[in-house]
Amino acid sequence: MQERIRSRAIALLESGACDRVLGWKAGEFFYDVTPAVFTTPEQVGKEFVWGPFCGANLSKYLIQESRKGGKVAAFLKPCDSYSFVQLLKEHRIWRENTYIVGVPCQGMCDIDAIRGQGFKGILSVTEEGEDLEVDTLYGCRAMPRREALAERCLCCKSRKIVLCDERLGPDGEENPNVRFEEVKRLEAMTPQQRYDFWRGELSRCIRCNACRNVCPACSCEKCVFDNPSSGAENKAAADSFEENLFHIIRAFHVAGRCTDCGECSRVCPQHIPLHLLNRKLIQDMNTLYGTYQAGADLDTRPPLVSYTPEDPEPSVVGTIGGRA
Repeated sequence: MQERIRSRAIALLESGACDRVLGWKAGEFFYDVTPAVFTTPEQVGKEFVWGPFCGANLSKYLIQESRKGGKVAAFLKPCDSYSFVQLLKEHRIWRENTYIVGVPCQGMCDIDAIRGQGFKGILSVTEEGEDLEVDTLYGCRAMPRREALAERCLCCKSRKIVLCDERLGPDGEENPNVRFEEVKRLEAMTPQQRYDFWRGELSRCIRCNACRNVCPACSCEKCVFDNPSSGAENKAAADSFEENLFHIIRAFHVAGRCTDCGECSRVCPQHIPLHLLNRKLIQDMNTLYGTYQAGADLDTRPPLVSYTPEDPEPSVVGTIGGRA
């Protein structure tokens, strides 16, 4: 697939269909694959990579790239395409300046999941069908690819590419309900257990803002947490209340717009499962207002900004909120 993607990117540049390409390139480590913009066929041939660690969602980068003039071609995975459509609905991306190439995806790998299988001194990881060949300082050994998948890919909501100008391979299927098992586990806890769980997780936050910066739904020109008049300007948390405040406010800000791409948890250096906050709100909105998937189409209005007479009364909302 890497050569197919490279060839298509080169063809788009050489034909003049676009003047730059948004994709991925190698970072400092082989698993540290990072988004990149390529402007020449030579760059693409030398630096463009596609593999099991291309987990970065490219959609947010199109906010700026689509406004630079000319046309940018972007290679989007299924989860990226949901975020892309949601940003189009919010008028954050200029569609006429983008050319979207859909890339099928069977899930991205997590280096920590591989290490969790007992591998040490890892030098490289290559795909061999349904397995991974893991080369280490101590030799080479295979492992099932599925055991190395990131959590968000193990419970992937959809392998369908929602919107694209062309697709490199067959489209996948939706599977929206498998992702709520972890939320049910949290709901089964007592209120004190849930409080202790989230205090234990959020107390590790160092306020690096990686979650906010990578989140496609966090696209404000100026964040409230960068406003010196807000009282919560970007800084280390002074107490446990501020530790909770940042992430809970952010979760409410993206409610109804979060596509559950999982980027917040992927980039967190403290490994806080931030996606569970968003996923809990998604489940509650599905329960209260009917099933809704952000980014699934360009027309459906999010439930929190569209009133119907069938909407639940505030007392019902409060009951559910108190339970979870």
